[in-house]
Amino acid sequence: MLERPLTYRLYATREGLVGGTTSSGHRITERDHFVALPSTKTVSSKGRGTFTVRVCRTDGTRCEYAPVWDVGPWNEHDDYWNPAGRRAAFGSLPQGVPEAQAAYQDGFNGGKDEHGRTVRNPAGLDLADGTFWDGLGLNGSSYVDVTFLWTGSAPATGVVTGGAPLVVRTSASNDAPSAGLAADSAQVPIECSVQDGTARWNRIGPGHYVPEAYLRADAAVPSC
Repeated sequence: MLERPLTYRLYATREGLVGGTTSSGHRITERDHFVALPSTKTVSSKGRGTFTVRVCRTDGTRCEYAPVWDVGPWNEHDDYWNPAGRRAAFGSLPQGVPEAQAAYQDGFNGGKDEHGRTVRNPAGLDLADGTFWDGLGLNGSSYVDVTFLWTGSAPATGVVTGGAPLVVRTSASNDAPSAGLAADSAQVPIECSVQDGTARWNRIGPGHYVPEAYLRADAAVPSC
């Protein structure tokens, strides 16, 4: 039986820091595509997407599949998506609640992060500029729905190739409306495939399709 990955509504901020280097060793470029989570446990190695999230606007109109290449914001040991027994720190908090959110909203830990800094926003993840502006079309910090893809299962997984983000379509056609992006190196679930003329498309999420030619799959993909 396939297991659905965990999804939480979280506050996202823009990372910026163009020209800097992420925890994975990636050099940040303009309009880059990746995310940061506040745990050293889930940083993909440089150029890979072992840990990838699907981050969506709360109305579901746009999403991006993006690899985790940095640590932050605020904390470094807050794997809040894990249950208390597996959470590295702050196990008294409910699963899915970032320490920074609890500190900012409820005064948890005296309103401070693990470094003793006063928490000034409830952010549970940072988005690289391209993910923030181009993938989701955000203008400012916002709540988003984040799916931790490695916590689920699918018939196959695939790595996005091609060097640039793929446009995710709402159906298996180049004429279908865009639903967002899938960043290069993101590791995405492949639920099934659809033939459209001479092209084959893979469904990677609810109403999300990308061309099979730009996914390197690790197993055979069933037809939808």
